[in-house]
Amino acid sequence: MSQQGSDNTAIQGGTADSPKKRNPRGKFVGSGQKMMIVNLYKTKMAQQSTGHGPKLTAKEVIKNISEESGVGQRTVSVTLSEYRNKGIVTSPNKTKIRPKVTDKIDEFNQNAIRQKVHQFWHSREIPTLNKMLTVINEDDSLPNFSKMSLYRILKHLNFEYVRKSRNSALIERNDIVCWRRRYLETIKHYRLLGRPIYYLDETWVNAGETTTRTWVDKTVKSTRDAFLRGLSTGQKEPSGKGKRLIVVHIGSSDGFVAGGFFCFESKKNTQDYHDEMNGANFYEWFNNILPLLNENAVIVMDNASYHSVKMDPCPVISWKKVDIINWLENKGEIVDHTKVKAQLLERVQELKPQHDLYVIDELAKAANKTVLRLPPYHCELNPIELAWASVKNYVRTNNTTNKLQDVRKLLEEGVEQVTPDMWKNFVAHVIKEEDKFCQIDVISDQLLDDEQGSHVLTITGDTSSDFDSD
Repeated sequence: MSQQGSDNTAIQGGTADSPKKRNPRGKFVGSGQKMMIVNLYKTKMAQQSTGHGPKLTAKEVIKNISEESGVGQRTVSVTLSEYRNKGIVTSPNKTKIRPKVTDKIDEFNQNAIRQKVHQFWHSREIPTLNKMLTVINEDDSLPNFSKMSLYRILKHLNFEYVRKSRNSALIERNDIVCWRRRYLETIKHYRLLGRPIYYLDETWVNAGETTTRTWVDKTVKSTRDAFLRGLSTGQKEPSGKGKRLIVVHIGSSDGFVAGGFFCFESKKNTQDYHDEMNGANFYEWFNNILPLLNENAVIVMDNASYHSVKMDPCPVISWKKVDIINWLENKGEIVDHTKVKAQLLERVQELKPQHDLYVIDELAKAANKTVLRLPPYHCELNPIELAWASVKNYVRTNNTTNKLQDVRKLLEEGVEQVTPDMWKNFVAHVIKEEDKFCQIDVISDQLLDDEQGSHVLTITGDTSSDFDSD
């Protein structure tokens, strides 16, 4: 039977049988249920027009249909509106986009979790998942996690699980350890050479960035009460986090670089402020600050995508074969077109070190400067993070209006408050952190060697079988 025929049947036959059970909250309402709502509405309108039914207001009609269909009043109203405007009803998209647990924690908390693991190693104690779960959930500055959620976060942070005869230890992936060791050796070498070292990074500040605790006069009962008694109602609370400013700067043990401050308003409502920056505007800012730095400088930065735009991207498995061939021939290679992609990509890997260049690195090299990249999730090795903490604290303490233009001014004032002496202390603190990492890697090797019969289990799935016994 056609949809129109079913509509007529419902109208002529009177009200449809109504379910006694309410539609569960959050359950999707499909096109069939929606059409039932439309038919009930048409029936009631037909009864009213012929005088066979009571005269009801629009709200009363929606309420009656909700009671008879078991569907919420809001859904009834939206369904009828959709039918009036489009002449049809549609089924909802049943795929809910749920954020991953790794998307719910920012990089500062991720770094704090990483430090928790290394604190165990530094204390010459093997970290297990149960131990980690306890210390993290006892830390009021960190969110509480289930065992599975923590497992996924540690996997995301490139930790591996090493199963031993009686203990299961958390260690970092070999490539991350090697990357960190290369970084520590390189920056130590640059310091011995006396090269000036600068650190850059981005951060964000909300218009509603205020202190979480403040003194409140509990005797003030209302705004009118405060007015009559010549008092205030205290700090104005923001209605929400509001608009956001993205900030980038660069500094060294001599302080923030004069002229390096760059700030702009966020246009996206995303959790990660890195989404706001892109290769083009970072390139422009970076190009402008290079002349402000000392000669032969080293510039430390993280691995954000806009820091790592390739000059000439190298082929990967997703490339079409013809594009791989073109790339190789553009590099002067004589290519046998009968070779399969795997063989062509093997040659790409051999040539990659010559052509895998970053735009920013080459720009710095042309200005007689060197870019040094931090290993992933190691923001504690960047002293500008401590500088940003000081700047944000200044903003929170002095933000009384929650207006973006005022917050921008406070940001600039906060940067001025960070003195060269403070920067020297920040750099000294980071050097101590570097020394800790050097010790931790050695200690973890020693502790793991003390256990016999170990084998590495890389975390590759979301099952809990690898850690149930620790």
